[in-house]
Amino acid sequence: MSIAGELVTETLGYDAGRKVTAYVPPPEPEAVVFAGDGHLVPQWAAALEAAADVPPTMLVGAHRPADEDVRLREYSPDLDPERFARHEEFFVHDVRRWARSRFGLAPPAARTAVFGVSAGGELALAVGLRHPALHGAVLCASPGAGYRPSAPLLPPLPRAYFVAGTSEPFFRENARRWAAALRDAGGDVVMTERIGGHGDAFWQEELPLMVKWAFTP
Repeated sequence: MSIAGELVTETLGYDAGRKVTAYVPPPEPEAVVFAGDGHLVPQWAAALEAAADVPPTMLVGAHRPADEDVRLREYSPDLDPERFARHEEFFVHDVRRWARSRFGLAPPAARTAVFGVSAGGELALAVGLRHPALHGAVLCASPGAGYRPSAPLLPPLPRAYFVAGTSEPFFRENARRWAAALRDAGGDVVMTERIGGHGDAFWQEELPLMVKWAFTP
């Protein structure tokens, strides 16, 4: 796919070498979105460039491990707390330091979001809720159920935007569960349902709407 912006991929030292891919938009970025599953950054970047009225936004994606079981344990704090904590340190601090050093970008929390799809949605929720001083918004598509709101949610809370498909009832229920828990805790929440199943193109189509919501007054 062709995009006007720049894609930069480097390997950081975590887990014997883990790739990180950044998308730098043609205008100077006004905001940044961090995400897991960084191999998807090119298609997410194409979606942002194709959309209208979206502020220029950098995407920074940490790539997933090849082993799906390891990915699930890295992305959900309840499945393997020790593995999650190691990945959390990498994702929240090492990747952020790399982005600041490589691109000179260090926006405030109000201009920073964390995004994820499926298990990556669990990662986005966990990181956003555990580090609200760094992330003003959580953008979550079709989250899995390895991480659930099992305890009262306390402020400060990031704003949250959920999307799920009508043909993925398991993941839609997970999104609804989190949206309700955050609303009950006084959070600013959007819950959207689209026609589609798990992995459908609606994730890609929704991202520009999420970014616009997160960063447009």
